[in-house]
Parts: sequence; structure tokens; C-alpha cells
Amino acid sequence: MKFIPLMTSLALGIISTNLYAGDVEAGKKLSEKYICASCHGPDLKHPIAPNYPKIAGQHEDYLYYALKSYKVDNHSQVGRGNAIMGGQAKQLTLAEMKDLAAYVASLPGDLVVKK
Repeated sequence: MKFIPLMTSLALGIISTNLYAGDVEAGKKLSEKYICASCHGPDLKHPIAPNYPKIAGQHEDYLYYALKSYKVDNHSQVGRGNAIMGGQAKQLTLAEMKDLAAYVASLPGDLVVKK
């Protein structure tokens, strides 16, 4: 009995993820418009300060939810508290966040998973 709802949930999750995939080209334009390279480096993997993250090649869903969290603001338990990123994310629509996340995820990065 538990198998059918589980499979339905998984199928809907896969479908909804694919329906709302970001546009890489639109994301590239947004990256240029909002000058992401000014902090994260020209290739988005060599940030200008050691406390800024390397974002090139990061998982698309992680990037999307990180942007959403910055938009929420730091006075919420789910928000992220960085004034610069908060100001940038507040200007973005959810669709633009998906596009930006798709672009950044498409870039070659040097992030690895430890085994």
C-alpha cells in the first residue's frame, strides 16, 4: 500500500523538476547583468575573497534554493544573512533564479565530493 503513494510522489517530483528547469542562456545574461563575477571571480570559481564561495559547477537545485534563502532575508529561520546576496536576490523572480542556477551549474567547476 505504501508503494503506490511513494511512486506517485517520486514521479510528480521528477515531472515538476523537469517542467521548471532553468534556461542556461537567460541565466548567463542575468549573471552578466548582476555582475556575479565581481565577487565570485570571472569564471565563478575564483572568488575575490576567501570567504566568498566557489559556485561554478555547483548543483542547480542547491543554487536555486540558496538564492531563494537569500531573498527571504536573515530575520527568518530559513533565510541566509548576507547583505550583498540578499540585495541581489531580492531583485530576482523565481524564474530568474532558476535560470541563473542553471547557468552557474552548467559551468565547469572544481567542486568535488569526498569519498
